[in-house]
Amino acid sequence: MLRMKLKICLIGSEVAPFSKTGGLADVCGALTKYLHAAGHDVRVFTPLYSAIDRSALEPHPVPGLQDVPLEVGAHRYRYSVLAARVPGTSADVYFIDCPTLYARASIYTGDPDEHLRFIALTRAAIESCQRLAFSPQILHAHDWHAAFAPLYLKVAYDWDPLFKRTRSVLTIHNIGYQGVFAASAVADLGVGARIDRLHQDDLRAGHINALKHGIMYADAITTVSPTYAAEICTAEYGMGLQDALRARGAALSGILNGADYDEWDPRRDRYLPSHYDAAHLQNKAALKQAFLARCKISVGARAPLVGFVSRMATQKGFDITFDELPRALLAQDFALVGLGSGEARYEEFFAGLQQRFPGRVLFHRGYSDELAHWIEAASDLFLMPSLYEPCGLNQMYSLRYGTVPLVRRTGGLADTVEPYDRATRRGTGIVFDDFSPAAFAQALQSALALYAQRDHWRRLVANGMSQDFSWTRQGGLYVELYERLARGATAA
Repeated sequence: MLRMKLKICLIGSEVAPFSKTGGLADVCGALTKYLHAAGHDVRVFTPLYSAIDRSALEPHPVPGLQDVPLEVGAHRYRYSVLAARVPGTSADVYFIDCPTLYARASIYTGDPDEHLRFIALTRAAIESCQRLAFSPQILHAHDWHAAFAPLYLKVAYDWDPLFKRTRSVLTIHNIGYQGVFAASAVADLGVGARIDRLHQDDLRAGHINALKHGIMYADAITTVSPTYAAEICTAEYGMGLQDALRARGAALSGILNGADYDEWDPRRDRYLPSHYDAAHLQNKAALKQAFLARCKISVGARAPLVGFVSRMATQKGFDITFDELPRALLAQDFALVGLGSGEARYEEFFAGLQQRFPGRVLFHRGYSDELAHWIEAASDLFLMPSLYEPCGLNQMYSLRYGTVPLVRRTGGLADTVEPYDRATRRGTGIVFDDFSPAAFAQALQSALALYAQRDHWRRLVANGMSQDFSWTRQGGLYVELYERLARGATAA
C-alpha cells in the first residue's frame, strides 16, 4: 500500500528543545522532526513562554496570524503566531505569543486561570489552522492541556468544512495529570448549548476533567508504552479514569516513545571529550575514571559506579531505596552519583547520603544537560526503581551508553528492559517486580554480584547496546495509526 503524505496539526504544552519539564516535550519535538523528515506537513503549536529565549529562536511572524482576537468563554485575548525552526532541521514550530497567558515564572502554575491558558492554546491552534486554510487530516493532542481538542472538533468547529475529514488522536503521557477544574467555570469552555456533550456526572459532582473529555471524544487514544496502556485500564494505575478507558475498547493502544539518538549517542555526544561504541568500551572506562576524578570520588579500581537522573517525585520510586542504599554502601564498595530535583524529602535523603558517605556519593540538586550526559556515559549501573513509569527514556539512553539499567517491571520499563538470564546470556538489564525495599535490595545485590562476573557483565552491556529504540521505528507506528484514521477507519 502506498504511504500517504499527511497534513497533521500537533498541539503540545511543551516542545523540546524550546520548553521542557519531562518526556512530553521530548516526544513532541522528536515526533515533529520525524514526521517532517518523512515528508508530512506537520504544524506543531505550543505556547511562547517567557522563559524561551526569543533571540535564540530567530522567529518570524506568520502572515495572517498577527494580533488575532480569541474568545475563551467570556474572556477576550489577543495572540500572534511566530514560527521558528527546530534546530538541525527545516521543520517549523508555531509559537502562540500571548503574554497575558504565557508570560509566567514557570511553564505550569497554580494560578486560577490555569485551565484558561491551555483551553486558549487549543482554540488558538485550531483557529490558526482556519486562518491558514490548513485542513489537517490528523489533529494530535498531547495530554490534558490539549485534550478538549477532540470535543471542540465535534461541537465548536463542526460547522467548518475545513475539518470535515479531520480525525483526532489523544496521547496520554502521564495519566496522573488530568486538568481538573471547577464546574462553575463551565462557561470558559465555550460550548454553549452543547453542554450536554460534557460528562454530566462530573458536572453534578462539581468538576470538569479535561483528560476525561479527550478520552471520550478522540478517534484514537494512545499512550507511551504498550504495558502502560494495559495498566491504566486497571484501578491500580488508572487514577479514576480506568472505566472511561475501558469503555473505549480498541480505540486505546500503546506506542512506545522513541529515543532521540541525535542527542543521546556515545558515538557523538557533544558533552563528552571522547566517544565510544560497543567495540571501544575502553573509552567508556576512561570517561568513568575522568568523571570520578572530577567528582572527587575515591573507590576501588574495580568498584562500580551507580547513577541516576530523575525528577524527585513519588512516581520515581525512591522511597524503597531509603533503607537499602545506605545499607548497601556500608556493606560493599561502589559509588553513587545522582542528579535531580523535586520533593524535599527525596532531595534531603540524597543530600544526607552524600554527607554520610563523603567521597563515595555525590548528589547534584537541580538539572544539567552536561551532567546528565556524563552520568549516562560514566556509570556502570543506572537506577530506575519506579512506582509507575508510563514510558521512561533514561533506560533507553542507558542501554545505548552501555550502562546497565536496574528497573522495576512497570510501564515502559517492562517493554524496554529484558531481565538478564545467566543461563541463556540473554537480556539487557536487572529487573524486579514487587515495589518493596526487599525486592529493590535483592535486585541491587544481584547487579553488584553480576558486575563482578566480568564475562557476564560484558555480554549484558553488549546486549543493551545492540537495542534500537529510535524514532525511525516508533514514529512509523504513529504514521500507521494516522493513515488508518485518515483512510476512514476508526480505532473504535
